[in-house]
Amino acid sequence: MKKLRVVLTFFAAAALVGCGSSNDYTPPADASGERIFSTACSECHKPLKGDVAMILSENMANKDALKNKVKNGSMRMPAFPNIQGDAADRLTDYLLENSEVK
Repeated sequence: MKKLRVVLTFFAAAALVGCGSSNDYTPPADASGERIFSTACSECHKPLKGDVAMILSENMANKDALKNKVKNGSMRMPAFPNIQGDAADRLTDYLLENSEVK
């Protein structure tokens, strides 16, 4: 029973690694949305097929929700507070143009 508790604790901790963390990546001023995605996001969000970057839920398929998620992160996703302004617009435009909504 003790071994099971240790294993479960380990997996719970591993699942929460990104929780509350932040990434200090700052995109170059001229970076395209695709370049920002490739540099900052594709480590965890691998492009799915061809030109589909992500599958977005309906409530995430808008600029404000995406910008908020990028800026603040979420349970497993780190925050990217340095992706803001025009860079955030370019990233969210890229995501909205190259993702499927489910």
